Amino acid sequence: INALAELKQALQGSLVQGGLVWGTVAPGSRVTLDGSPLDVLPDGTTVAGFGRDAAATAELVVEGDIGCRQTLQIASRDYNIQRVEGVPQETVTPPPERLERIRRERKLVGAAKARHLSRPDLLLDALAGFEWPAVGPISGVYGSQRIYNGTPRSPHYGVDVAMPTGTPVYAPSAGVVTLAEPDLFYSGGTIILDHGFRLSSSFLHLSKLHVEVGQEVNQGDLIAEIGASGRATGAHLDWRMSWRDQRIDPQLLAPPMPKQGDGQATGGVPKP
Repeated sequence: INALAELKQALQGSLVQGGLVWGTVAPGSRVTLDGSPLDVLPDGTTVAGFGRDAAATAELVVEGDIGCRQTLQIASRDYNIQRVEGVPQETVTPPPERLERIRRERKLVGAAKARHLSRPDLLLDALAGFEWPAVGPISGVYGSQRIYNGTPRSPHYGVDVAMPTGTPVYAPSAGVVTLAEPDLFYSGGTIILDHGFRLSSSFLHLSKLHVEVGQEVNQGDLIAEIGASGRATGAHLDWRMSWRDQRIDPQLLAPPMPKQGDGQATGGVPKP
């Protein structure tokens, strides 16, 4: 019990819906969350994430020289839900001839996120701190949702940065590019950057891609340019993050958004 109490006390990150947490156990330990095994890096680092609608509790178990069990309390969040009526139906539901394309593209994205890149160096770099991929006004937040004509749409799982088309997008942390598609139906120009052990960042609605699949990038490297491609109503960057099959909130892992004109600490984001 003492060993797990020490782990819980030392957990970093956010025990909240949309949060990511990490801590260190004795190397070689077996760790599970609600019965699912977690990755344990050679140095003992272990990571867990909680989706938008995560339950109020999660059972964390460490098995090793000393068996330990603890119930984690996951804080809930209030999300912005908007009801919009009178929207033309063809803008809400894609036409039948587009469905096969949508299914095909979802498989591409799913396969990219399902890769298990066992790179402790990448994950430890990510846990050391993310930077904003672009600096600008935040126009959309994680967890919000719209209900069009009485039909709930999928929640928004990213954070939107509203900047003009052509604004550079930089890698918020090191990673390997697992998807680089210039024109997906919903997300337009799309990049997925794998940070190791199924922690990934996605960048949507891009106008131009500067990387290709398999390319390794460092924090601050230029990867793309902001656009309004796909189903976007204006130029912006939609930055999303996933841990395994859980969508997590990038804003919980990034520092406060710098004021426009300040740039950012790393990444060379130019002053708007």
